[in-house]
Amino acid sequence: MVLIPKQTRRAILEHIFKEGVIVVKNDGRASRHNELEDVPNLHVMMVCKSLASRAYLSEKFNWQWHYYFLTNEGIEYLREVLHLPPQVFPSTLTKQRATRAVLAGADTAAASGDGGWGKGKGKGKWGGDGYGKGYGKGKDE
Repeated sequence: MVLIPKQTRRAILEHIFKEGVIVVKNDGRASRHNELEDVPNLHVMMVCKSLASRAYLSEKFNWQWHYYFLTNEGIEYLREVLHLPPQVFPSTLTKQRATRAVLAGADTAAASGDGGWGKGKGKGKWGGDGYGKGYGKGKDE
Protein backbone atom coordinates (compact mmCIF):
# COMPACT_ATOMS: atom_id res chain seq x y z
CA MET A 1 0.00 0.00 0.00
CA VAL A 2 1.33 3.39 -1.00
CA LEU A 3 0.26 6.55 0.78
CA ILE A 4 0.02 9.39 -1.71
CA PRO A 5 -0.21 13.02 -0.52
CA LYS A 6 -3.33 14.92 -1.62
CA GLN A 7 -1.30 17.54 -3.50
CA THR A 8 0.50 14.87 -5.49
CA ARG A 9 -2.73 13.01 -6.25
CA ARG A 10 -4.39 16.24 -7.37
CA ALA A 11 -1.43 17.11 -9.64
CA ILE A 12 -1.64 13.67 -11.28
CA LEU A 13 -5.41 13.92 -11.78
CA GLU A 14 -5.13 17.43 -13.23
CA HIS A 15 -2.49 16.25 -15.68
CA ILE A 16 -4.59 13.27 -16.74
CA PHE A 17 -7.65 15.48 -17.29
CA LYS A 18 -5.70 18.17 -19.13
CA GLU A 19 -3.98 15.78 -21.54
CA GLY A 20 -6.54 12.95 -21.70
CA VAL A 21 -3.71 10.40 -21.79
CA ILE A 22 -0.69 9.53 -19.66
CA VAL A 23 2.33 7.29 -20.19
CA VAL A 24 3.97 5.56 -17.21
CA LYS A 25 7.16 3.52 -17.25
CA ASN A 26 6.80 0.20 -15.43
CA ASP A 27 9.50 1.10 -12.91
CA GLY A 28 8.38 1.59 -9.34
CA ARG A 29 11.90 2.54 -8.24
CA ALA A 30 12.20 5.49 -10.62
CA SER A 31 12.60 8.65 -8.60
CA ARG A 32 10.59 10.90 -10.95
CA HIS A 33 7.90 10.54 -13.58
CA ASN A 34 8.92 11.57 -17.10
CA GLU A 35 6.12 14.16 -17.56
CA LEU A 36 5.51 15.23 -13.94
CA GLU A 37 8.98 16.04 -12.63
CA ASP A 38 7.91 16.67 -9.02
CA VAL A 39 6.04 13.38 -8.66
CA PRO A 40 7.57 9.93 -8.01
CA ASN A 41 6.81 7.38 -10.72
CA LEU A 42 5.41 4.93 -8.15
CA HIS A 43 2.70 7.42 -7.17
CA VAL A 44 1.67 7.92 -10.80
CA MET A 45 1.59 4.15 -11.32
CA MET A 46 -0.64 3.58 -8.30
CA VAL A 47 -3.11 6.39 -9.09
CA CYS A 48 -3.43 5.21 -12.69
CA LYS A 49 -3.83 1.60 -11.59
CA SER A 50 -6.61 2.66 -9.21
CA LEU A 51 -8.43 4.66 -11.89
CA ALA A 52 -8.06 1.82 -14.41
CA SER A 53 -9.53 -0.70 -11.96
CA ARG A 54 -12.62 1.51 -11.68
CA ALA A 55 -12.85 1.79 -15.52
CA TYR A 56 -12.05 5.52 -15.53
CA LEU A 57 -8.93 4.83 -17.60
CA SER A 58 -8.32 2.22 -20.27
CA GLU A 59 -4.86 0.67 -20.25
CA LYS A 60 -2.48 -0.66 -22.90
CA PHE A 61 0.82 -2.20 -21.84
CA ASN A 62 3.71 -2.48 -24.28
CA TRP A 63 7.48 -2.81 -23.83
CA GLN A 64 7.48 -1.95 -20.11
CA TRP A 65 5.33 1.15 -20.59
CA HIS A 66 1.71 1.64 -19.49
CA TYR A 67 -0.44 3.77 -21.81
CA TYR A 68 -3.58 5.07 -20.09
CA PHE A 69 -6.47 6.72 -21.94
CA LEU A 70 -9.28 8.62 -20.23
CA THR A 71 -12.77 7.17 -20.74
CA ASN A 72 -16.06 9.10 -20.77
CA GLU A 73 -16.83 7.90 -17.24
CA GLY A 74 -13.36 9.05 -16.21
CA ILE A 75 -14.01 12.53 -17.60
CA GLU A 76 -17.20 12.79 -15.53
CA TYR A 77 -15.43 11.47 -12.41
CA LEU A 78 -12.50 13.89 -12.73
CA ARG A 79 -14.88 16.82 -13.28
CA GLU A 80 -16.52 15.98 -9.95
CA VAL A 81 -13.24 15.47 -8.09
CA LEU A 82 -11.48 18.53 -9.54
CA HIS A 83 -14.64 20.72 -9.43
CA LEU A 84 -14.49 21.62 -13.13
CA PRO A 85 -17.38 23.05 -15.23
CA PRO A 86 -19.05 20.80 -17.82
CA GLN A 87 -17.78 22.84 -20.78
CA VAL A 88 -14.13 21.97 -20.04
CA PHE A 89 -12.73 18.97 -21.98
CA PRO A 90 -9.36 17.18 -22.19
CA SER A 91 -7.08 18.21 -25.05
CA THR A 92 -7.62 14.87 -26.80
CA LEU A 93 -11.31 15.70 -27.30
CA THR A 94 -10.89 19.29 -28.49
CA LYS A 95 -10.38 19.95 -32.18
CA GLN A 96 -7.24 21.76 -33.21
CA ARG A 97 -7.92 24.82 -35.35
CA ALA A 98 -5.50 25.79 -38.07
CA THR A 99 -3.96 29.21 -37.63
CA ARG A 100 -4.44 31.97 -40.18
CA ALA A 101 -0.73 32.11 -41.02
CA VAL A 102 -0.73 28.48 -42.16
CA LEU A 103 -3.82 28.95 -44.30
CA ALA A 104 -2.50 32.20 -45.78
CA GLY A 105 0.76 30.48 -46.78
CA ALA A 106 -1.14 27.70 -48.52
CA ASP A 107 -3.29 30.19 -50.42
CA THR A 108 -0.32 32.17 -51.72
CA ALA A 109 1.54 29.01 -52.82
CA ALA A 110 -1.49 27.77 -54.76
CA ALA A 111 -2.13 31.17 -56.36
CA SER A 112 1.47 31.62 -57.53
CA GLY A 113 1.66 28.15 -59.01
CA ASP A 114 4.95 27.42 -57.28
CA GLY A 115 3.76 24.95 -54.67
CA GLY A 116 1.06 22.36 -54.26
CA TRP A 117 0.02 19.87 -56.91
CA GLY A 118 0.22 22.38 -59.73
CA LYS A 119 -1.07 21.66 -63.21
CA GLY A 120 0.44 18.20 -63.57
CA LYS A 121 3.30 19.15 -65.89
CA GLY A 122 6.05 17.60 -63.82
CA LYS A 123 8.46 14.95 -64.97
CA GLY A 124 6.41 12.21 -63.39
CA LYS A 125 7.53 8.83 -62.16
CA TRP A 126 9.58 7.80 -65.20
CA GLY A 127 11.08 11.11 -66.28
CA GLY A 128 10.47 13.05 -69.45
CA ASP A 129 8.67 16.33 -69.82
CA GLY A 130 5.32 14.94 -68.73
CA TYR A 131 3.72 14.73 -72.17
CA GLY A 132 3.41 11.06 -73.06
CA LYS A 133 7.05 9.95 -73.04
CA GLY A 134 6.61 7.53 -70.18
CA TYR A 135 6.08 3.78 -70.36
CA GLY A 136 2.70 3.36 -72.02
CA LYS A 137 1.32 6.65 -70.72
CA GLY A 138 -0.22 9.25 -72.96
CA LYS A 139 -0.44 9.19 -76.72
CA ASP A 140 2.44 8.25 -79.04
CA GLU A 141 3.96 10.92 -81.21
